[in-house]
Amino acid sequence: MTHTGFIGLGAMGAPMAAHLAQAGQLRMVYNRSPARAEAFAATHGVVAAERIEAVARACEVIVICVSADEDVKAVCEQLAPGLQAGSLVIDCSTVARETACAVAGQLEALGVGFVDAPVSGGTEGARQGSLTIMAGGREADVQRAHPTLALMGGAIHHMGPVGAGQATKAVNQVLCAGINRAVTEALAFGESLGLPMDAVVDVVGSGAGGNWFINHRGKTMLRQHYPLGFKVSLHAKDLAICSAMAQSAGVELPLTEQTRRDYAELMEQGCGDEDISALYRLIRPLPAPSAND
Repeated sequence: MTHTGFIGLGAMGAPMAAHLAQAGQLRMVYNRSPARAEAFAATHGVVAAERIEAVARACEVIVICVSADEDVKAVCEQLAPGLQAGSLVIDCSTVARETACAVAGQLEALGVGFVDAPVSGGTEGARQGSLTIMAGGREADVQRAHPTLALMGGAIHHMGPVGAGQATKAVNQVLCAGINRAVTEALAFGESLGLPMDAVVDVVGSGAGGNWFINHRGKTMLRQHYPLGFKVSLHAKDLAICSAMAQSAGVELPLTEQTRRDYAELMEQGCGDEDISALYRLIRPLPAPSAND
């Protein structure tokens, strides 16, 4: 049995790690907030490490799921003293392709394999173990990572060398930005026409315009309810990565830039921790004034 460690027990990481624990593969966890790691360890019968280096010393495979590029770099730097040659690090965070390549190079010098494996599917997919995982790395490393990834995801795709997973995730995030914008705009348009909007969601959701977002968030947006699947602040962070990649490639992403501006406004309003469907707050039509106004 492979001894696996997990670093980062946030909204995505905790349910992902839970699947590893349920399969008997998880040995140790670490979280920046110790209380969260200790609670998880007590529930799932694993060890809560006090230091990241301890995870490296105790485990052959380490999964990382943190929020930002600097977090990934810091985690890998702290793992390095305890890593043994032949260990494997799997990073499920969403970061820049350049970050993945830089970390992989540092670990390779230690004889440690690395796979960038960002995920898509939100907290629902994490809880259900149905995430789509986009992997980048050497064939042998990705094959070795596959049994671990399969416990957390329903579809694992090897997209190419290190960094290809993050590049594919960037494409995914641009799509999410455009779909979010299109769905919120369409619902606002429908409401302005006085249509029965629950029925509209059912109809268009089953046609050529149907997509996951309208089918799972359409009716909740109409009720101004935004169940958390993916935070505005995190998507904004991801889109900043996409914007930098596009600028480097000489490509324009107008929908992405509009969504970034919208998210900035939402975050200024204190909505950064809400689901990205909260974009509807900015786009939905205002109620028509009553005759008494």
